[in-house]
Amino acid sequence: MRLALILSTLALAVACAAAATADAATVVVRFHAGAPGLRAHIATAPIYHTRVFRVRHLRAALRQLRARPDVEYAVPDVRAHIADAAPFVPNDPGRGTAPGGWQTVQWNFTGPFGVNAPGAWANLIADGRPGGKGVVIAVLDTGIAYSKRNHGWLSPDLRQTHFIAGWDFVHNDPYAQDVNGHGTHVASTIAESTNNGIALTGLAYGASIMPVQVLDSHGDGGAATIARGVRFAADHGAQVINLSLEFSPGVTASQIPELVDALNYAHRKGVFIVGASGNEASSSIAYPARTSVVMSVGSTTEHGCVSDFSNGGRNLDIVAPGGGDDAQIPADPNCHPALKPGHDIFQLTIEGAPGRRRFGIPGGYAGTSMATPHVAAAAALVIASGVLGSDPSPDAIKARLIATARKLGPPAGDPLDYGAGLLDAAAATAPLVPPTTPTTPTTPTTPTTPK
Repeated sequence: MRLALILSTLALAVACAAAATADAATVVVRFHAGAPGLRAHIATAPIYHTRVFRVRHLRAALRQLRARPDVEYAVPDVRAHIADAAPFVPNDPGRGTAPGGWQTVQWNFTGPFGVNAPGAWANLIADGRPGGKGVVIAVLDTGIAYSKRNHGWLSPDLRQTHFIAGWDFVHNDPYAQDVNGHGTHVASTIAESTNNGIALTGLAYGASIMPVQVLDSHGDGGAATIARGVRFAADHGAQVINLSLEFSPGVTASQIPELVDALNYAHRKGVFIVGASGNEASSSIAYPARTSVVMSVGSTTEHGCVSDFSNGGRNLDIVAPGGGDDAQIPADPNCHPALKPGHDIFQLTIEGAPGRRRFGIPGGYAGTSMATPHVAAAAALVIASGVLGSDPSPDAIKARLIATARKLGPPAGDPLDYGAGLLDAAAATAPLVPPTTPTTPTTPTTPTTPK
């Protein structure tokens, strides 16, 4: 009778709960095996000797139940959740002042055809290496606005980014200072200070950046200068090298042997190298991205179409957001060049004419140069995550990024336009995706600056 009384009392509580579900709670009650009348009730019990009830007043119900001699325990029904890490949404305001406003600007990080940055950030936070902390990425470019030393500029949103000593191979000094804006834009996509309440975000915001200037203030640089920069980065601890640059169409590996040798040298030292496929809408990848040891990156728009300027072909490895307009691919359901102009890639960088330069978030930055740093940053996150072990090879990193890319293009697929597909930083760093086996590197491949 005592059990029947408990059940009838709780049945009344259930009825009360139905009238006020907002305050209702669930209680799990386990009865002693010898409780009178128990066998009459356990046939429908979801757990042997237990019942689950909805109650109106949780504390009162628990107090009454726990006082009864035939109740072994009574506890709230605690809820679990799937073990996926919750996305991390930084407070950076973008162009406005509202926390989180970066999301309205950086479609390349969080839009439907972005690289899934919030999921990747959450994975790295769960791994104890937020933003790829500890990984060194060398940015070989026009320099970076990373310091006021030697009459340099410091981007307000790179103040909390960690920089290590680099070199200016254009002016032959230790200060790789940017006056062009291109290198700062690239470096900011990789590691702009994040969750600091300023401007925008960086994909591998915890990584360390090595500024290496190999292009002049106009964005031009010789193969020998770039080769020196590659060897410097490899010899001074870089784990990733970003090459957002290309040589003109028609330049072959035989014309830049010193750079090909330097790239092979860096690869042998375990450096992952990523390069821009080029901006001529060609079916041939430009050097140095065409080199076998460089992961070549094409560009996609916010609509998930290949950008109308992006080079493709059989040497294309992967695509990432680079902005611009959709290409003309009639069979691709994501390509509508006449209907939907595409947005650029935005970052806080130097803008304005000489003598009137300032920091802003300018338009006009669309290109495979802008796509490439997404892959460099994702590689740093893969290294930091440990999903491939403590010291993954460049080929293993490349294979991981390829294996986790999102397929794009016509239903039949078109690897010539999209390579393995769209970079997915969250999938690449997810612990549930098993490590992939390294692929065999492709064949040799090479800068003016694609912007």
